Amino acid sequence: MAKKKDQLVEEAEKIKAEIDELKRKTEILEGKPTKKTSKTAKKEEKPAKKTAKKEDKKAAKKEDKKAAKKEEKPAKKAAKKEDKKAAKKEEKPAKKAAKKEEKPAKKAAKKEDKKAAKKEDKKAAKKEEDDKASEKTLEEELEETLSPEEIENFQIEKVDMERLTNKVCEILAEKESEGMFQNELWKKLKLTIRDGSRLALRLERTGFIYREKILENNRWTYKLILKKTPISTLSIENAPCLVCPVEQKCSLDGEISPRSCEFIENWVLADMKTTKSK
Repeated sequence: MAKKKDQLVEEAEKIKAEIDELKRKTEILEGKPTKKTSKTAKKEEKPAKKTAKKEDKKAAKKEDKKAAKKEEKPAKKAAKKEDKKAAKKEEKPAKKAAKKEEKPAKKAAKKEDKKAAKKEDKKAAKKEEDDKASEKTLEEELEETLSPEEIENFQIEKVDMERLTNKVCEILAEKESEGMFQNELWKKLKLTIRDGSRLALRLERTGFIYREKILENNRWTYKLILKKTPISTLSIENAPCLVCPVEQKCSLDGEISPRSCEFIENWVLADMKTTKSK
């Protein structure tokens, strides 16, 4: 019995040892693939970690850029404002300087324009004067067409030229050195412009008047000024003294005197009647 027990114990120990060995082997077998899988997992984890790190870096960079941009915007705005202010400050003195330079330039330009305008006006005025000076008056045309004899012997039909000359000289004598425009004189004497112009030429040639050429109302005309008073015999025409038979006995205090002469009295009365009738 004791031997059987010992045998049973031995067998039990052997079985236990075998079971332990089997356990150990199963553990070994189970442990190897797990190690392998962990290695592969590690291998797989590495690129995943790398990609995760890259993604994290990218995300971090984006965030940094966004933050930098956010920070840059106000900085840029502030910089732009500062630049604008600085530019304006620089522009102000530049503008002032430019305006200062422009003012004398403008003044000089205005002066030049005024000078040019004055020159043009002067040229135009000279041209007008030259044109007007080149215009011939009726008298100048008559002088060219008529001979000196025709001018001096000019006669108006049914007009006493000596009386007319005396009348012209009387009117001009009243004007003295101021003279009179010929058109006014011709109106007063009721003469045509052509007859009046010929008469003026005749009186100038004979030395009674001189003519002054004047531009009046943009037209050339003449002012007539008395040069000398003509000697007239009209005042003594038909005087009784010229043919008086007792002229030698006539005196102021004598019996025969002009103060009491009937011939003189009749002559004066007759002359007064003729002047009144005219």
